[in-house]
Amino acid sequence: MSQRWTAARIPDQRGRTAVITGAGSGIGFETARALAVRGATVVLAVRDPEKGNRARARITGEAPQARVEVQRLDLSSLASVRTAAEELRAAHPRLDLLINNAGVMRVPYQTTVDGFELHFATNHLGHFALTGLLIEQMLDVAGSRVVTVSSADERRTDGRVAEDVHWTARQYSTTGAYAQSKLANIMFTYELQRRLSGRSGPVALAAHPGGSDTEGARRTVGGFSPAVRAAFAVVIRPLLFQSSEQGAWPTLRAATDPDAVGGQYYGPGGFLESKGHPKAVRSSKESHDRETQARLWELSEELTQVKFPV
Repeated sequence: MSQRWTAARIPDQRGRTAVITGAGSGIGFETARALAVRGATVVLAVRDPEKGNRARARITGEAPQARVEVQRLDLSSLASVRTAAEELRAAHPRLDLLINNAGVMRVPYQTTVDGFELHFATNHLGHFALTGLLIEQMLDVAGSRVVTVSSADERRTDGRVAEDVHWTARQYSTTGAYAQSKLANIMFTYELQRRLSGRSGPVALAAHPGGSDTEGARRTVGGFSPAVRAAFAVVIRPLLFQSSEQGAWPTLRAATDPDAVGGQYYGPGGFLESKGHPKAVRSSKESHDRETQARLWELSEELTQVKFPV
């Protein structure tokens, strides 16, 4: 298939059910919108139900026949993850797509109600637990997929993804904590795919959006000096950033391209993987360390108390 993939290539999604975290805005919203327009039943799993309801109204306003639901989910709370998973299992005995999209980005040091560093808890542990609690709904579903959204920033770590995950033994870095959580997303995908290998049901894939004009990116830029913000608007944004709609393409390709296979990682195909049509890309050398993947998995099971049936 041509590498110039766009959302127009998404096959008919009628009869499929997709759960998408963080679907109230940005890339998650665009992912949900594209799938709903093509016939999927879409569940917007969001921390703020009011925001989710507004997103649902936007989608159904564009596609009145779209089937869109809202599910409350706070990934920073394991109790919320368990409640949401229980409600989703009751409502949807069969799931075709789980898209782990939500996340926090370069925020000051905080701990969650469970005592975990916020980036690692929200971006990785919450999704690890949610996937483990929903995977049985996907095991016998041919063509089902778990897609986890990472970031090109996963390359900006020292590889210690399974060590000092709560930043108690080193100076906290917002960039480092975010990158560590994104590396965890990739390693989780590779280990999950290995455990699913040989089954007729789900496969695990990952994607990164490149430089996308999302709320998180705008908040990050907003913290810079006026001169840097001006330079960003004039030079950096046109060169390295694309719309949220285009930023969703790698996720959508991983979720729907008939030629995609388990363990693949999709990102923009343009300059520095920052923008452009999605293609299969390679993650960092650190992300392929199987011993670290296994340690991260064991640590995640211990911290979340969620055991996968695979």
